[in-house]
Amino acid sequence: MSAAVKYTLGRIGLFVVVLLALWPVDLNVFLKVMLALLFSAAVSFFLLRGWRDEMAEEMAGASVRRQAEKERLRSALAGDDESDPADRTDGR
Repeated sequence: MSAAVKYTLGRIGLFVVVLLALWPVDLNVFLKVMLALLFSAAVSFFLLRGWRDEMAEEMAGASVRRQAEKERLRSALAGDDESDPADRTDGR
């Protein structure tokens, strides 16, 4: 399972747990949801740190791969292809 999915499910799970804990309290439903959102965000900052860091590393790796592919495509389109012309199989 990817780190982003784990982190997202963890955040949703914490929100649901906090909302269920606040449900018996005599407050407006909108206020309960807002408090649950704030409390779950604060708790997830500490409890889900590992998953958040793992997701950030995964996203950074994907960004580096996309940037490298983008540069490779730009050089290929500009004619600066690093491949040897003798290695081509299309006969040119």
